[in-house]
Amino acid sequence: MARYLDVHPVDPQPRSIRQAVETLRDGGLIAYPTDSGYALGAALGNQSAKDRIRDIRRLDDKHHYTLVCADFAQLGQFVHVDNAVFRAVKASTPGPYTFILPATGEVPRKLLHAKKRTVGVRIPEHPVVRALLAELGEPMLTSTLILPGETEPMTDGWQVKEELDHVVDVVIDSGECGSEPTTVVDLSGDVPEVVRQGAGDPSRFKA
Repeated sequence: MARYLDVHPVDPQPRSIRQAVETLRDGGLIAYPTDSGYALGAALGNQSAKDRIRDIRRLDDKHHYTLVCADFAQLGQFVHVDNAVFRAVKASTPGPYTFILPATGEVPRKLLHAKKRTVGVRIPEHPVVRALLAELGEPMLTSTLILPGETEPMTDGWQVKEELDHVVDVVIDSGECGSEPTTVVDLSGDVPEVVRQGAGDPSRFKA
């Protein structure tokens, strides 16, 4: 059964955050709230947790996994960012956007898109996520918690606990969270491509 952590949405209790991060460091999988619905999170190099995410969501090899980063400086360690991309990403973060970019050598190979050698990156606004990242000290491997057959992410902690009680190790509940998934923008090519329109405004990336 998953451990259920009831966490304050604005001022997360340090003890609960430490418990969740200990689970990540021990190889566990957590479900946590973001500014764009619930997500599944694991430590960066945790291949078995990545496989668990794949199985829960029934993902194929074309799926881009995302690195949730604390800030722009951390993001820049894991993806290549030229001047034009720098301005676009900087102006949109923190916020409900996921950017697909060419990965640096810091990203474990098994997390990369099989053909493109790219990875998703995101800097969220949610206080709980920011507290998790501060305690963890590195990006978190993540994927939006959209169950098979659904188009929107899960948004209720108790429902997450009931649905995924035996397939995740921790569920963090901080009350209401965003109900739309992130807007996904592929910035790895010559022209930005909006892959998924969600909570973020995609118009700034369209020609």
